[in-house]
Amino acid sequence: MSSKQQFVKLNDGHFIPALGFGTYKPQEVPKSKSLEAANLAIGVGYRHIDTAFAYQIEEEVGQAIQSKIKAGIVKREDMFITTKLWCTCFRPELVQSNLEKSLKRLQLDYVDLYLMHYPVPMKPGDDDFPKDDQGKVLLDKVDFCVTWEALEKCKDAGLVKSIGVSNFNHKQLERILNKPGLKYKPVCNQVECHLYLNQSKLLDYCKSKDIVLVAYGALGTQRYKEWVDQNSPVLLNDPVLCDVAKKNKRSPALIALRYLLQRGVVPLAQSFKENEMRENLQVFEFQLSPEDMKTLDGLNKNFRYIAADFLVGHPEYPFSEEY
Repeated sequence: MSSKQQFVKLNDGHFIPALGFGTYKPQEVPKSKSLEAANLAIGVGYRHIDTAFAYQIEEEVGQAIQSKIKAGIVKREDMFITTKLWCTCFRPELVQSNLEKSLKRLQLDYVDLYLMHYPVPMKPGDDDFPKDDQGKVLLDKVDFCVTWEALEKCKDAGLVKSIGVSNFNHKQLERILNKPGLKYKPVCNQVECHLYLNQSKLLDYCKSKDIVLVAYGALGTQRYKEWVDQNSPVLLNDPVLCDVAKKNKRSPALIALRYLLQRGVVPLAQSFKENEMRENLQVFEFQLSPEDMKTLDGLNKNFRYIAADFLVGHPEYPFSEEY
């Protein structure tokens, strides 16, 4: 594996590369761009690739991985691949078959990490966002703790090495951790986390339970219209961040990533540009001083770019809690 990479140990003994490459794309971006981006990312040195069924690009990610394996650039064991179980598949009898479909699209025998994408069960069926006539999301009466048991079985079957969650608040995590007969703890909780939403309380909670916090939106998101209010502040233009970047002779993006890394967070960086991908890998080449870290702590506004408004009103909507 690339000497640039560093690793974080998970509570099940496996290791996750400390920087990942995110593959979400908005609908207006063609899938060919995702294939190109994943190819570039592996080519420049990323070994941790994060995707999901809901992104609708598992096939492209799989093609990129296979092409790099065939070219002798990487081996399968060099790669750390994450994908996610969507909310319409939380009934336990649906979990393994959905993971197997993801594996088929990714052209893999196993994934390194499988996550429950949100803690909000939705009605199963062909529609990924099932809604009633009023536009409200159709719920499913499944306890995600039962879904968790199905994930544990997937791990035992060798289809996945590690299992975790995404977008869970601490109370929802607590329910899994306190579940009678728990076999495996979640290894991580992947949530939105950046300088404007530094998740300090959730991070402290996760650390106390030996759960790694993985950050999406680490650079303040890509500001995609379908998820993000276009009037929201642009994180990488923040004057305080830009001052710290200037002082350290680094880009604001690198400072934003390094800030997370030094707090023990595993950030996912996303880009379609090769120069940005290469630059983000420089995050391991410098350190921020305690003074800089304190200054950057001060930027937190508990500001969420991705509020998942379509789930507001769901009894399991995760973002009503403080953390």
